[in-house]
Amino acid sequence: MRRALAGLALGAGWLGAALLAFPQSSGTDARFAALEIHIETAEPLAAWQFELRAASGPMRVVGVENGDSAAFGDAPYYDLAAVAEGRADRIVVADYSLSPAAELPVGGSRIATVHVYFEGPAAPDYVLSLMAAGGVDGEPIRASIDFEIP
Repeated sequence: MRRALAGLALGAGWLGAALLAFPQSSGTDARFAALEIHIETAEPLAAWQFELRAASGPMRVVGVENGDSAAFGDAPYYDLAAVAEGRADRIVVADYSLSPAAELPVGGSRIATVHVYFEGPAAPDYVLSLMAAGGVDGEPIRASIDFEIP
């Protein structure tokens, strides 16, 4: 019983700390959005890197999820500490796979979902830039990047 109460108290403490980490609304509309990031390429995609920021309006990245391809099964690489501390007003996200070419995505593929928090009557103007895309041989490949908000 004591162990259960201690676990409950510890869990409540963690929940309180997490709630304090989220920004406090100043009476404006506070909202969350999920941006699904897609890459289009004609060659097997083995590595990629992008930057997401807001051209206008403040935003804060609050989470990043992996995409659809089994070749990129785990969450992509990004500054987890900045996101956890609420300092991610822009983010660089990257991932790579050592899978054979036959197992890598070709064509259109959702590579990540970025969750953002913002306040105000309108969503920020997002700027998404593809920094790198690489093939199975480690060489750069042609690719385009885009996002959608479901």
